[in-house]
Amino acid sequence: MSSPRYLCIHGHFYQPPRENPWLDVVEVQDSAQPDHDWNERITRECYGPNTRSRLLDDHGRILNLSNNYARMSFNFGPTLLSWLKTSAPEVLAGIVEADRLSHERRGGHGNALAQVYNHIILPLANAHDKRTQVLWGIADFRHYYGRNPEGMWLAETAADVASLEALADAGIRFTVLAPHQAKRWRPIGKQEWDEIPGGIDPSRAYTIRLPSGKSLAIFFYDGIVSRQVAFERLLDSGEKFLDRLLRGFDDSRSHPQLMHIATDGESYGHHHPHGDMALAYVLDRLSHDPNIRLTNYGEFLELHPPAWEVEIHEKSAWSCAHGVERWNSDCGCRTRGDWHQKWRGPLRKAFDLLREQIDHLFATRGRECFPDPWAARDAYLEVILDRSPRSVRHFLKEQGHADLDDTQIRDALRLLEMQRDGMLMYTSCGWFFDEISGIEATQCLHYAARAIHMAKHFHRDFEGKFAQALKPALSNLPQFKNGRGVWDQIIRPAVVDLDRVLAHYAVSLIFPPRETNTRLYSFNLDVLDQEVRGRGASHLAVGRLRVRSDQTWDEAETAFVVIHYGGLDFHTVLRHVDSVKEYDNFKLRLINAYKTGSMADVTTLVAREFEGKVRRLDDLFVDEQRRIIGIVLQDRIEEYQRTFERLSSLDDDVLNRLGQMHYPIPKPLQEAASSYLDLALSQELTELEPDGNLARIQGLYERGRTWGYHPEREPLEQTISQALERILRGLAPDADLAAIVAHAALLLDAATFLGLGPDLWQVQNQLLDAYVQLSDSGAMNQPLQNVFASLAVKLNMSQNLLGWRP
Repeated sequence: MSSPRYLCIHGHFYQPPRENPWLDVVEVQDSAQPDHDWNERITRECYGPNTRSRLLDDHGRILNLSNNYARMSFNFGPTLLSWLKTSAPEVLAGIVEADRLSHERRGGHGNALAQVYNHIILPLANAHDKRTQVLWGIADFRHYYGRNPEGMWLAETAADVASLEALADAGIRFTVLAPHQAKRWRPIGKQEWDEIPGGIDPSRAYTIRLPSGKSLAIFFYDGIVSRQVAFERLLDSGEKFLDRLLRGFDDSRSHPQLMHIATDGESYGHHHPHGDMALAYVLDRLSHDPNIRLTNYGEFLELHPPAWEVEIHEKSAWSCAHGVERWNSDCGCRTRGDWHQKWRGPLRKAFDLLREQIDHLFATRGRECFPDPWAARDAYLEVILDRSPRSVRHFLKEQGHADLDDTQIRDALRLLEMQRDGMLMYTSCGWFFDEISGIEATQCLHYAARAIHMAKHFHRDFEGKFAQALKPALSNLPQFKNGRGVWDQIIRPAVVDLDRVLAHYAVSLIFPPRETNTRLYSFNLDVLDQEVRGRGASHLAVGRLRVRSDQTWDEAETAFVVIHYGGLDFHTVLRHVDSVKEYDNFKLRLINAYKTGSMADVTTLVAREFEGKVRRLDDLFVDEQRRIIGIVLQDRIEEYQRTFERLSSLDDDVLNRLGQMHYPIPKPLQEAASSYLDLALSQELTELEPDGNLARIQGLYERGRTWGYHPEREPLEQTISQALERILRGLAPDADLAAIVAHAALLLDAATFLGLGPDLWQVQNQLLDAYVQLSDSGAMNQPLQNVFASLAVKLNMSQNLLGWRP
């Protein structure tokens, strides 16, 4: 082979920020079921599996595990890393460990790249936002990986010279672009340029000379193979994937070749189920190939610095054939052919108008808090990463005027949060899809709403002009008509003020009381007084609360009354009281009325003596609202379940006879009987004992087979997975080891009998982790080792995997 051959697979792992801007938490998303939200679902399907991807033998048994991140180039969006830190810390640990390992193995060049902070289209951003996005991306990278980044991923690979200047100014050495973004190229020192549309050779590094005198290295990925991975099911087969990568090398090239691809990282498991395993297979095979060296961009750049220079097309991106117009106009790039995107341009214009207003407010009022407001904004990420009072005070000491009082501190934080939301509203996903009322565009509008909300603290109301600017943003859905309709129907009702936080907590006290000092998302609450009474189906709660925002340090205090009439009928009133004595006297009269009078008497007393802001169950934040509705409806659901059981028993003979006659089962009979059997099977699986048997489970299943019963797979599979996880948590030297093995075996046998395929990924990981922990602690002994070996076989893993470390 005449020249060295290198191979690099890059994954751009990213999710748009999905947090409620006021709560700083991702609320439930029904479209992601059975998971809580899309971050959780994609973590289960992709981000987690790639930390421990399975390598199988010909019989489907797990022979080895692969932390794919340790052998591929990757970047994770900062807002996604923030979510992983709190919601999937074990996955984040695997990602960070992979970068550490690659940094050791690749001569000081880690696999991880940084990313512009919240995935805005940098060529469409103003100069301040370009700078802050790059600096926040670098600071976030340093926080998680403990080193400075060499490369940075641009959102949608959207680039222009000004954006590349921002990277170079911040010390970034390279970025990765699509091949069609190269305008012309030539060997360094030559006069004539090559200029063939899409014809750049992706197998080498290039340098771009910038007007400032700085330069930046650019890699142009192999567009054909990348597209096949992303859209043409190349990941259906590891062998097919490997073969296509190898055919990307060209024997006619005499220079060291870099065969590299770049796709959304979600291709490896989310877009293509088990794509992580195809990737693991390829990485494993290549790591043993003496003719090819797996590498990353930083290492290749050191080994083979650019010998060619390049110029790029201004304002170009990897996912738009019209430059960056997908995020600016109805350019024709779409996911649904029968919908227009006429709203894209007006939406950006509305955001640009709002940005001008909040930037002016920030620049003027910010000088009262900071010597240099824009420098303070550039440094604000340290507070976003750590909201503790100590962190905030350290930031203000470094960036603020000396001796800021409490009011000025709140103003400083409000201004910076306003700026943060002013950048988050430009997250690229808001324009990528086809409808302004979709969850991506409305998420951006929620950020705009919070920026407007912050500005109101300074007696600036930008909402009117902004809402008016949304009118030309035409919706595809008649119920909204335009962006103004989306604003009025979806965005404005979702605004969160401190009263709503207080009302939420007050209603939550009914089911059940909470501790006196607690947190509610991004708020700290102190329960100054509370009393909860119940009578029949009704409840009464009365008390005093104080709330403080972690983000802005805003505070509020209130007295409250919650009347629960039964069912889903709640009436909540918040009121400021002038004295504790006044509140105590009212509370005594209220509780006495509840004890001795009717609910009408209680309601009349509250209306007469406790006039204030009224809130209802609808005002609760979504997750808590659903928890309370679940509690309220539990008795009703159990009544339905008892009815289904009774009907199923009554109709058992009829159903069997109809099944034998091959008569179509009437839908009401089928649904009642199926609901009962699903619930009964779930209960039996949950209550299965180590010394039990499958007789009752088999009996229930056989009872429905004659008339075509099929268990509802997902809930039952989840029940089995969760039960196995609970069992394996009991692995210890002093545990009843025989019972653990028997219990796990019974559950797995039940799954086989019912034709279920429970997700064993987490259970298998638990077994491996427990083995390592017990071995490291010196607690491993031969009986325990035998148990682990037996469980490994039952979980379809090679015994040789025991002792595997990430």
